Amino acid sequence: MADDYLVRIGKLIRDARQHRGWTQSQLADALGTSQSAVNRIERGNQNISLEMIARIGEALDSEIVSLGYAGPMHLRVVGGRRLSGSIDVKTSKNACVALLCASLLNKGRTVLRRVARIEEVYRLLEVLNSIGVRTRWINDGVDLEIVPPARLDMDAIDAEAAVRTRSIIMFLGPLLHRLDQFRLPYAGGCDLGTRTIEPHMIALRRFGLDITATEGIYHAKVEAGVAPDRPIVLTERGDTVTENALLAAARHDGVTVIRNASSNYMVQDLCFFLEALGVKVEGIGTTTLTVHGVPVIDADVDYSPSEDPVEAMSLLAAAVVTESELTIRRVPIEFMEIELAVLEEMGLDHDRSAEYVADNGRTRLVDLTVRPSKLEAPIDKIHPMPFPGLNIDNVPFFAAIAASAQGKTLIHDWVYDNRAIYLTDLNRLGGRLQLLDPHRVLVEGPTRWRAAEMMCPPALRPAVVVLLAMMAAEGTSVLRNVYVINRGYEELAERLNSVGAQIEIFRDI
Repeated sequence: MADDYLVRIGKLIRDARQHRGWTQSQLADALGTSQSAVNRIERGNQNISLEMIARIGEALDSEIVSLGYAGPMHLRVVGGRRLSGSIDVKTSKNACVALLCASLLNKGRTVLRRVARIEEVYRLLEVLNSIGVRTRWINDGVDLEIVPPARLDMDAIDAEAAVRTRSIIMFLGPLLHRLDQFRLPYAGGCDLGTRTIEPHMIALRRFGLDITATEGIYHAKVEAGVAPDRPIVLTERGDTVTENALLAAARHDGVTVIRNASSNYMVQDLCFFLEALGVKVEGIGTTTLTVHGVPVIDADVDYSPSEDPVEAMSLLAAAVVTESELTIRRVPIEFMEIELAVLEEMGLDHDRSAEYVADNGRTRLVDLTVRPSKLEAPIDKIHPMPFPGLNIDNVPFFAAIAASAQGKTLIHDWVYDNRAIYLTDLNRLGGRLQLLDPHRVLVEGPTRWRAAEMMCPPALRPAVVVLLAMMAAEGTSVLRNVYVINRGYEELAERLNSVGAQIEIFRDI
């Protein structure tokens, strides 16, 4: 059987397994084989008989034996519909991927509650499974159980899954305490321009980590006995940089001070999780973190990550551009206050409930009701800042909101090299956006949205912004190859349909 067909069959099996909510280990148990064999099958590295394909299809209740190729997923959007009712915000994508990486610190059993069922999580689970970590969905597929092996098999790492997620870079912090040397594939993820890992290296060298890069692989070596002798000052206040430093400090036998740290939502969730593991973290929510490390972590821990403020912003923007009244429940208000202050100045009509506490016991939530509003362009430009400023990932949604407002709005997306460019895709749908340079876009509204067929932008948040504009446009639009949306949102189309949207998922024949 040709290698190409083996790879296609492997992808079909993997997709069917994930749709069923099974891990590789669960499928292996059903087939009476090993997890490593299932991993090889899904990667297209093992010959497979028609009898075995039929057995897998029966186990997964999927007609894999037909050998059809699962092409890319597309969305057909019938726009011009008003939304109504209420919708819950899911748990944070960025917190969930950080906690999956953090589970490598723990020798015991980790249970994460209400984990986002998204492609980014699936890719990390594939990587974890390939190196020997046992994972399984429990409680009807809502929660995730993680049990590490005594020894990680880094030689078996699923490189294909690893390069499809930038989150793999957060393996560096935990692994430097477990291995003297190891290799990791280059990190991937969204196409957002050049993103150097040097800030990570500056922080992790203080723990003895040295990395050389050759032919798509990071070669890591750890020098024993090296530890920070003074505070670590991060050269950028990045989320993943801060998380990597925290993960390295968590098992350092001593006190580590991290300055210029991000205090964003996913960093706070990681700190709360580390505290559940027995690691004391002082200064949570500030830019100086003091970590009292524990050299051996062996705890059975149960943790609930908080809700996603970027998804909350996505749903708020959906209500604004479709001129709808919608209640968005479980909004992490601490990480939305600047966005709401800007929107109030623009004229947003909304109410919020009294605050209540998330399942992690720490994050403040509200229910937010948004009503149709006559918006005016803000006087000042829209630009992101590190928390507690306007969230970097929420900036693209202001492009759709500004296009619904009267007047001209300047959006300055200074963090990424080319994300602002993708916002001009809204012009295909009737928007009037002028790209001033790779970081600045001038948006003129209000917009009479029109339907169109187009490819999905390769960056997550601009892709969702295009989808929201299609929901506002009268007629039928098609958004092709939406894998990037599935990386960060769980069943977004289905959930939007539950409050009145009309979005059909389809694949090419």
